[in-house]
Amino acid sequence: MNRRDFLQRVSVLSAGLALPGAGDLLAEDATANDWRTFDVTTRIEVLKPAGTTRVWAPGALTLKTPFQRTVSNKYQADGGTAHIVQRKEDGLEIICAKFPAGVPPVVTVTSRVMTKNYSVDLATPERTTASAADLQYFTRPTKLLPTDGIVKQTSTEITKGATADLDKARAIYEWIVENTARNPKTRGCGTGDIRFMLETGDLTGKCGDISSLYVGLARAAGLPARDAFGIRVAKSELGYTSLGISSEKVTKAQHCRAEVYLHDHGWVPVDPADVRKVMLEEPPGHRSLDDDMVKRARERLFGSWEMNWVAFNFAHDVALPGSTEKPVPFLMYPQAETEDGRVDSYDPDAFKYEITSHEITQASS
Repeated sequence: MNRRDFLQRVSVLSAGLALPGAGDLLAEDATANDWRTFDVTTRIEVLKPAGTTRVWAPGALTLKTPFQRTVSNKYQADGGTAHIVQRKEDGLEIICAKFPAGVPPVVTVTSRVMTKNYSVDLATPERTTASAADLQYFTRPTKLLPTDGIVKQTSTEITKGATADLDKARAIYEWIVENTARNPKTRGCGTGDIRFMLETGDLTGKCGDISSLYVGLARAAGLPARDAFGIRVAKSELGYTSLGISSEKVTKAQHCRAEVYLHDHGWVPVDPADVRKVMLEEPPGHRSLDDDMVKRARERLFGSWEMNWVAFNFAHDVALPGSTEKPVPFLMYPQAETEDGRVDSYDPDAFKYEITSHEITQASS
């Protein structure tokens, strides 16, 4: 673990302990009519522990944004020790638990989060205040988001003739909407290996792949961009069955979005992956780009997000504190390790978790 990137907040014996995050300072905003408040609870159980067992789970985003305020990230790890580790640049908060041999590894994490529908008026320039250091951080290459080679070549071709950053950002968005496809057989949300996607010509996948492709191509064009890893927590109020949930159980509702920074507008929300999801899954399914609902989604998802979704972090290449294994591409799913190595988080016979979302307040109409 790079000590410059991570800040360990606290380490304690955990038996029902609840530690609020810095978002508690924002609790007074909860009375605003246009904010909604959700409790998102994750219960994790390692079914085949061996020796010392470690569990990691993402807390809700710690950075203050126009669309989300995290009130608290609380956890419980009876019989084990637990603490929170942050990587501030990415708004990353990792709940880290450790259990000795013979203790059932069970962790519960509850995040109370406020969300607000967010859109940017792209026709009206506004003064922005992001620091040069923050913007530089979100133009850097990562292991799975290179900005050279075929990524740079593709980005240059897509943005040829565009000079304004808004035109470049939109050109990349339109190219991805037209050239990618959602693959329902992809495990989880994908891996986001964009060089592999471009070199093989296989531009299919899920949100972790499609959003990462947008971010990598934008960074290669010189635009700060970032993936927002999170989870859907409520049904869509905009008429999209496929872009919401049907019950309070949201275990498989993880979703990755993207943001791009434009100097006249600040951080702009985009979501090309959900355009492709609407095409594939919105009843009756397999809609075309010419379909009216797809056209509406395509227009809306460049510049706005419906916040029936909670962000966890913007982090890539996440080294799990105390892990003996390689970093994970991103932290959107719970993770675990035993003395036998990393547990497959998609294997229900070895790793069990359930995530529920409960709305505390709802925005007025």
